[in-house]
Amino acid sequence: MPPSASAVDFFQLFVPDNVLKNMVVQTNMYAKKFQERFGSDGAWVEVTLTEMKAFLGYMISTSISHCESVLSIWSGGFYSNRSLALVMSQARFEKILKYFHVVAFRSSQTTHGLYKVQPFLDSLQNSFDSAFRPSQTQVLHEPLIDEDPVFIATCTERELRKRKKRKFSLWVRQCSSTGFIIQIYVHLKEGGGPDGLDALKNKPQLHSMVARSLCRNAAGKNYIIFTGPSITSLTLFEEFEKQGIYCCGLLSVRKSDCTGLPLSMLTNPATPPARGQYQIKMKGNMSLICWYNKGHFRFLTNAYSPVQQGVIIKRKSGEIPCPLAVEAFAAHLSYICRYDDKYSKYFISHKPNKTWQQVFWFAISIAINNAYILYKMSDAYHVKRYSRAQFGERLVRELLGLEDASPTH
Repeated sequence: MPPSASAVDFFQLFVPDNVLKNMVVQTNMYAKKFQERFGSDGAWVEVTLTEMKAFLGYMISTSISHCESVLSIWSGGFYSNRSLALVMSQARFEKILKYFHVVAFRSSQTTHGLYKVQPFLDSLQNSFDSAFRPSQTQVLHEPLIDEDPVFIATCTERELRKRKKRKFSLWVRQCSSTGFIIQIYVHLKEGGGPDGLDALKNKPQLHSMVARSLCRNAAGKNYIIFTGPSITSLTLFEEFEKQGIYCCGLLSVRKSDCTGLPLSMLTNPATPPARGQYQIKMKGNMSLICWYNKGHFRFLTNAYSPVQQGVIIKRKSGEIPCPLAVEAFAAHLSYICRYDDKYSKYFISHKPNKTWQQVFWFAISIAINNAYILYKMSDAYHVKRYSRAQFGERLVRELLGLEDASPTH
């Protein structure tokens, strides 16, 4: 990207004009069909590309201000913003919100519960793949997309009860050196068919399926994938190794699928060993490490030699010896925790009732975070250094047409 690239240029690497134009077409089609069925709406005028960009801008603004309702922009309250409110009237915004669609109608072939957002997720995936080459080490996990803690602390019990639980879980494969989210996988919690929870009653089976789906484009690239206890299993790691994907995962006797692992390594000895001591059992390239540090930690890996030494540095107790696999796992997981702390608070806080819309706004939020990560790696960052919040504000103003796209020197 050139040094003069603006926030919207980075965002449009993932959500280009042709995707936005499709949203315009689908929204207008849905509005027409809706009115044919339920009676005409005299106040409705077909939406344009400029209005669609402004509509997205208003929604994205909730990720920076953390206001619960996007309509606060037009109110006279704390979250009101006169300069943004003048671009579009509240009535017009609410009309677009009422009819907004990414896919207006189900085709006869679709059985997938997310058919209304799947084409958008697919195009987003393609743009993630083409815009970024990830580092060798990656993490599979569920990103932190909890409610804004300030809102939770201030809202009443009645409001909390009214809020429905999410009907899906969101998993990602993430580059552990930059935080760029390489792949998204959305799993509907309520669903029939082979992928639904009805068919996959036991969690390890579900989590293995999620891991396979997230790594389907990773074969043969010698990636090292770090996994948590719910995904780590011997059968999955052996399957990945045949595809040229290497793994390092934390094991839990309670949460992990421990099939095929020696029982002697899964039971704790009567007298605990000294801190930093460990046992190793090997099978081919796979090693099972049981390491002690105020508790027993078990790791399964085929990516690191178990005899290579590493070290965990604790502020109070100094250096604790450990195998290299343990040190690598701790380093990469702590990076993801820092990413969650930094970026999870910039998820769009608008909470629609429809599941496909919730997935759509989460995907848009991830695209903006990815756009910011690319911006920080580009020459444009050296021209004008924006924080994540400032980048979001620039993006909102550029989508609303309030600023020229070139960054100020």
